[in-house]
Amino acid sequence: MCHTLKRFIKLHLVLFLLIGHSAATAQNALVLQTDFGVKDAAVATMRGVAFGVSPGLGIFDLTHEIPPYNIWEGAYRLEQTARYWPAGTVFVSVVDPGVGTDRKPVVLKTKSGHYFVTPDNGTLTLVSESLGIESVREIDEAVHRRADSGKSYTFHGRDVFAYTGAKLAAGIITFEEVGQELPPHVVKIERPEAAYRDNGVYGYVPILDIRYGNVWTNIDRELFGKLNADIGDVFLVTVRYNDTVLFSDEVPYVRTFGDVNVGEPLLYMNSLDKLSIAINMDDFAGTYGVQAGPDYKIEVRKRGTGN
Repeated sequence: MCHTLKRFIKLHLVLFLLIGHSAATAQNALVLQTDFGVKDAAVATMRGVAFGVSPGLGIFDLTHEIPPYNIWEGAYRLEQTARYWPAGTVFVSVVDPGVGTDRKPVVLKTKSGHYFVTPDNGTLTLVSESLGIESVREIDEAVHRRADSGKSYTFHGRDVFAYTGAKLAAGIITFEEVGQELPPHVVKIERPEAAYRDNGVYGYVPILDIRYGNVWTNIDRELFGKLNADIGDVFLVTVRYNDTVLFSDEVPYVRTFGDVNVGEPLLYMNSLDKLSIAINMDDFAGTYGVQAGPDYKIEVRKRGTGN
């Protein structure tokens, strides 16, 4: 074998080994979500734990402004975001009003190849449906818990979830090493489907356009069209929290906010092509006490139609 060919083979063997080593030790992104806010050190503490597991780990924030205890909004923000991250990304979501109780700490692997590290309390409702369940494993806290934290019962975001998520994202553990496999089911938050009946459309508030206080619904353009809706038509809109009426008034259906006077309510199709209600240059949700979740229901019917 000639000297040049030997050098060629040797060079490619070295490259093969380097590439193989890089692939074997590649780290995935770690994305954090909580309801902690950023006024204290809770989020920084979680990031510190993850960085301590692997100083080279890419750690990113989804949001830490989920309203306190609002599991539903945590579920929605995960589903809204996860599809835009590559397979292998590890999401740690801690909206955990049951911290320290018997709710299970789990890792969900979806059919899309994403991982979700979280208490199984409804947080996985939407990603389990949109991305599919590949497998669910319960975190073995005897193995995957920050050292000397066994007597801490109220900060599992730091001691269990960030720690386990970082190990998984860094490739220190495999998904199979997380803990025992569970049946392929997760706790789900029940919510109604949008529907047309009795000359009206009915839905709920999956999320708020939080910065501006606009109220988004799960009523899509096709369903709303069953009311023969035209731009400029006026509709009777009622928003309820369980059985309590928060808002009930006639509202015009328009293209955009500036089609009504400042301070007036409007119906419009949002950027997701879902029916929404707002106040031009004001906060509808704050004004009427509307939040996100299946308990906040909306009814829309054309002016002049009865039940």
